[in-house]
Amino acid sequence: MPDRTDQRRRGAVTVPLVVAVVAAMIAAAMMFASGVGKPSDSAGERAGEALESSDPLLALIRRQADDPMAMGTTDAPVVMINYSEFQCPFCGKFVRDTEPTLIEKYVKEGILRIEWRDFPYLGPESITAAKAGRAAAAQDEFWAFHDALYANQQPPNSGSLTEDFLAGLAKKIGLDVTQFRKTMNTGDTADAVQRDFAEGQSIGINGTPAFLINGKPIIGAQPTGVFEEAIERAAAEAQ
Repeated sequence: MPDRTDQRRRGAVTVPLVVAVVAAMIAAAMMFASGVGKPSDSAGERAGEALESSDPLLALIRRQADDPMAMGTTDAPVVMINYSEFQCPFCGKFVRDTEPTLIEKYVKEGILRIEWRDFPYLGPESITAAKAGRAAAAQDEFWAFHDALYANQQPPNSGSLTEDFLAGLAKKIGLDVTQFRKTMNTGDTADAVQRDFAEGQSIGINGTPAFLINGKPIIGAQPTGVFEEAIERAAAEAQ
């Protein structure tokens, strides 16, 4: 486990690409063997299947039509996987400063799909918050909850991200709080969070935020222009 103070200060993660790609090849092989991460059967999704299955990092793209923790069309030419967590201040910076521009400019135009991955590396409160996000997703309100939580982001490991605090946010956005609490505390929810976390670790991620844009990494809360350039390059390459 890396030093968390240093990780928060830098707002970046170390991804040794050679190690990452080797690990991703192993992870991808396991995913294909189990059927996890395969594109679904729509025509638009099949169009990118050959490309995505040939690259171990591209193979992590899911394109699941019913994924409540993704936004954008399933056949968007560019997919950005976002390994993130709710305590990380730099994740909050990305959400508040950059993500709205990407949604307006690329997601709404059908160019970009964003797929969230839980990477709750900062401790138990991060895991609690990740499970809360999953509980909101079960009511098709992951992104509303995501926005509300980052708008009310608490200092890391301050003891503030309790189930009651998270349920209060759920109530504010109109969720069924009883069902929200129930879903938060199921084994299936905990397992889903852990699967995302393990996926990120398998490719060398050790902090947040970390992104794969059509399989190419961007590390940390970079300026908006860095993401715009990467998305436009990926869209051009996909043509």
